[in-house]
Order: sequence, then C-alpha cells, then structure tokens
Amino acid sequence: MSDADILKDRTDRNAPTFSLSNRVKRLLWQLTWTLAASWTPPPLHRWRVALLNLFGARVDPTAHVYASVEVWAPWNLTIKPYGSLARGVRCYNIAPIVIGRNSIVSQYAHLCTGTHDYRNADFRLYAKPITVGDHAWVCTDTFVGPGVTIGEGAVLGAAAVAVRDLEPWMVYAGNPAQPRQARPRVIDVSDGRAQR
Repeated sequence: MSDADILKDRTDRNAPTFSLSNRVKRLLWQLTWTLAASWTPPPLHRWRVALLNLFGARVDPTAHVYASVEVWAPWNLTIKPYGSLARGVRCYNIAPIVIGRNSIVSQYAHLCTGTHDYRNADFRLYAKPITVGDHAWVCTDTFVGPGVTIGEGAVLGAAAVAVRDLEPWMVYAGNPAQPRQARPRVIDVSDGRAQR
C-alpha cells in the first residue's frame, strides 16, 4: 500500500482513514471473495489463488488458501511456493505480508500489520510489514503484530503473541512470545536440499 492510501492529514476525526480508491478496491475485493470464493470446497485452492492474484496478490499456484481466510488487501499479500493460510486466518495487511516457502499459518491466526500511535491525540494509524520466513509455522490462535519477522524455520506456538522478531529455528510460546527451545533444521522436500 502506498502512503497515499492512509490519509495522514485529516482535519476531521470522523473523516475516512483511507483514500477513496483504496476503499473502492477493498469493496470490490470483498464482494468478489464473498460471491466467488468464501463458499468453495477445500480442494479449490487454485481457484482462490487465482482470485487473489487477479486483485494484485503474488501467490504461487502451489499455495493453499482456504475459503474462510480474510485478506484485507490482496495487493499486499505474497505467498511463496507451498505456503498456506489455513481456515479462519485473518490477514489485516495494510502493509505487505509475505509468507515464505513451505510455511504454514494455522487456523484462526491473526496477522496484523496496522496499529495506532497511542502517543498521538488522534491515534494516528500506521502500518509495518510482516514476514513469515521459509519453513516457519504460525500455530493456531496466534497473533503476529506489525513489523514482526518470523525467522526461517521458527515456530510460534498455539495462542502465542509475537510483538518482536522471532529468531530462526526456534520454538516460541506465550504472551509475549518467548524462546523455549531450538527446532531441528528440516530438509526441503520440495527440492531435496537441506536447509543450512
């Protein structure tokens, strides 16, 4: 999303936060997803991926995206080969979200790139991107906050909250997420190369 999409110089607190073009694109997207994808059976991943890409996403055809996923702005979504967004995942992607190769975002995880500046009397909205590295796993019912990078192979345990970057090949749990143990490196079965 460009900075022009967030209207920073609002003089009226009741005025819209986003540009008219952004709001129209999101309305068209929500209508399209509701009518053409939200009811589709699980095996129709390629159809849902095609719809996302039609609206500017960069989702590999091998990715799995389920019908109940909520994507705020598909033009700010990238999913690399074999990445997945499971049932009920919420991508509040005012800023870009990148899902790495062979990475899983499990059921009901919330990836949130937007927040408000509590030090500003107007609670000004701002956004920072989220990156989920290759071979990472964001477990069920988790929250990933603005600007967080989940390192390659990292695991964010069920119901955990990540507000800071997660180191590669570590398992995290809790609120806020804390490192618990190292995770063994995996072999990338999609191309047979061992990860270093």
